[in-house]
Formats: sequence, structure tokens, C-alpha cells
Amino acid sequence: MKQQGSIIPPHVLIFPGPGQGHVNPMLKLAELLGLSGLKVTFLNFQFIHDQLLLHADIEARFTKYPGFQFKKIPDRMSVPRAERPEDMADIIKDLIERMKTSSKTLKKILVENSPPIDCIIADMLMGFVHDVAKEVGIPVIPFENASSCSFWTVLSIPRIIAAGELPIKGNQDMDRLITTVPGMETFLRCRDLPTCCRVNDLADPKLLMITNETRESQALILKTFEDLEAPILCPLRTRYPKIYTIGPLHELLKTKLRSIKKQESYSSLNPLWEVDRTCITWLDNQASHSVLYVSFGSIAIMTREQLMEFWYGLENSKKKFLWVIRPYSVTTNDDGVEEIPEELQEGPKERGYIVKWAPQEEVLAHKAIGGFLAHSGWNSTLESIVAGVPMICWPCFGDQQMNSRFVSEVWKLGMDMKDVCDRKVVEKMVNDLMVDRREEFVKSTARMAELARKSVTEGGSSSCSLEHLIQDIKSMSIDRHS
Repeated sequence: MKQQGSIIPPHVLIFPGPGQGHVNPMLKLAELLGLSGLKVTFLNFQFIHDQLLLHADIEARFTKYPGFQFKKIPDRMSVPRAERPEDMADIIKDLIERMKTSSKTLKKILVENSPPIDCIIADMLMGFVHDVAKEVGIPVIPFENASSCSFWTVLSIPRIIAAGELPIKGNQDMDRLITTVPGMETFLRCRDLPTCCRVNDLADPKLLMITNETRESQALILKTFEDLEAPILCPLRTRYPKIYTIGPLHELLKTKLRSIKKQESYSSLNPLWEVDRTCITWLDNQASHSVLYVSFGSIAIMTREQLMEFWYGLENSKKKFLWVIRPYSVTTNDDGVEEIPEELQEGPKERGYIVKWAPQEEVLAHKAIGGFLAHSGWNSTLESIVAGVPMICWPCFGDQQMNSRFVSEVWKLGMDMKDVCDRKVVEKMVNDLMVDRREEFVKSTARMAELARKSVTEGGSSSCSLEHLIQDIKSMSIDRHS
């Protein structure tokens, strides 16, 4: 496989799931592979790519990588808007089913693409990609977007069911221990399981969906680092012999760019919404560690009542806050209008600042930030860990339930407020995080932040794992062309 005396670089197709939290880390992986000389095609659903073009400079940013190209699945899909928080599981199930209609288009891209594709890195959420790739004979490395602890729990669902620990028998059963997930026997409760497990019927489609989408493979990419999830990675390796732990991806990319003196080209932003940078100016005028950052991610929604409980809890805590209230993140009234009270509209408040979307990595790294009230999405959790910012966790669905338990019970990086939305609890936890228990949390977060940064430096576990991934992709390419 030579061209004009030089080795042809392997060609990798990267295909993320349709969502901010899925696209952003895989764009960072695409850039890391581009930096290593690999040829990359980044495939998106049309509606996601259109949003990126509106709010990010992705096409201009990636032109510096030879052979890099964006391609789109032209199906005009979109993520339906949830009307109630409990609708999210059904929406994700429906989205997975609708994505499968893109199989023929994907097959055409894989067969006809020039130069030929040597390897696919595909979001684990999209099992259909693995089926199509097998049909056309292209190897796939699955990319798991969730935490290792959550993914291991999903893999353990058949074991949990066989032991009679599912289904959950109502609210009175939520604090019962689940004892059959290796590595979590002493602290995992029913309420910490992924939301698909909150069903009273083992034949519930939501429970079956998540287990059906998981594909067996020799290899697996995880956006974690060894020092964070080592006790879980050990049993995971019995199912996936070759695991590439390459997280935190944003810090790994920054470190690689810094090593070649191109850190100025790093962009933390791949947003699907317009970013409001005025919040950075506001933070610049606040005292060190005095502000609580509040954001519940790119998908989760809440009721008007929950919104107001957070509002009064934040106000009563007497602490400064920066709050992201994303469009379509609050349930609507009968006329389809979001019920956001006037006092919570955008802009500066007596004690805080409200924006529709913020540059989160930059916010968390700001000297004014002293804590993070979050939904426990895995990207947000890793970004908070790198920044050394302690967390209050209010998980909404999916892997967030597991992440929040590990943040509070295992890693001691904050507190878990799952299944509770009460202004007095919010007030107390904010004061605990920012004042009363601040010293203990800062000690834990500083230690974990140091381990995260160490993992991405030369010789660190994540840096080495990325190199192994690149070498293995090159070997796949040689095998395919020999």
C-alpha cells in the first residue's frame, strides 16, 4: 500500500450518535487521529451537521488535516422534543429505531467511498452500523460514550435479572442493594441503575433496547482513564480483551496540541446552540471560587415546578451562580410555550447570571468557579474532574444515575441529589459544597484532577492507549491491503 514512495495512511470513518454529547468527543478523537496522520471521514446525520455549521467553525478547523472530510446521512431526522422528563427514555428508544432506516445509505457510503475505508469507529448507541459493516467486511471499533461503570452495569443486566434483583418493586424498593454487579456489590442501589431498569416488567421495550444495542467486540474505545475506573475496567476486559482508555479526550487533545506548540488552535466548542460569552466577562468580575455553575446538559428537561425549586434553593443559599437554561429544557404549557418565569429570563440577576448556553470547558476552568450543579453526563463529569471542581449531581436519565453514585460514594468528588428536587435540599447542598464541606471536596478533586492530567501526558495511560489505538488501526489497514 504505497503511493509515490510513501505509505498510504489508513482511512478511518467516524460515526457518532446524534447529539451534542456524542458528537463533541468524537470530533476531538477525529482531530487526534488527524494529528497522527490518519485520513478521517466524519459522518453525521444531516440535521446535526447543519446545526454544527451554524454555531461552530468545524469545516475551517479541520481543513488543516490532509484528506479530512465531512459526510452526511441525508435522512432528515431530528430529535423529538420531550414534553415531560419521563418521556426521554421513549424518545431515545424511538430515535434508535429511526436511525436504523439509514442502513442502506450507510452501506452505499461504505462501499463507494474513495479512498476505501479501512476501519470504522462507531458510537455503541448505533448497533446497526456494526451490522452493515460486517456485511461489507469493514472492521468496527465501538466507541462507548457512557462511563465504564455505567456500561459495565448495562452488560450485567442479564446477571441482575437472573439473580431476581430486577424488576424494581416500586418506590419503597429504590434503596435496596444490587449485589450481583462485580465491583459494585456494596454500594449499588436500585435507584443508581440506568433509567432503563426503572421498569416493573422485564419485557419492557426500554430495558430490552439498551441490551440489544450492545455489541460484542474484541476491542472497545472508552473516554475514561485508568486511575479513575480501574476496578471496573478489570471485569470489563473479560468481555472486551482490547480496551483503549483515551479520556479525558478534551485534555488529551489540548496536551497533544501543546506538545507541538499549537495549543492556540484548540477549540473547546462544537456547539449545537449559540454560545453566550458574556458570562465569561461576568465571571471575570467575581471573587475566586465564589460562583456555582449550574447546567443540566444538552438534552435533559425539567418541569416548571422543578425549575422554581432550584431557583429558590439557589437564591436562599446566598451564593453567586451562573445558570444555563437551555432552550426547550423546561416543559411547556397547554399552548406549547415554555413556562419560564420572568425573573429567570436571560441576563444578570441580583445574585447570578443566566444564559442559554455557555462555553462549559472555559467556565469550569475559570478561577471564579467553586462548584458545579450538574446532570452527571459523562462529558460534564470528566470536564469537572479535569478542572478540579466539586459537584452536586442531579441526574436525569441513562448513565447519569450511575455517574452520580460514583461521584459521591466512590470518588468522593461531590454529592448525589438524585430523585430529589426540593429548595431546602438545594440550599443545604450548595452551602455544603461551597462552604461547610468545601475543604474535603477540594482535597479529593485536586487529587483526581492531577491523576487525569497525568494520564494524558507523554507516557501516561491515556496517551499510551491512544498510540496503541493508532498502531492497531494501521495494522488493520495493512492487513486489508496485503
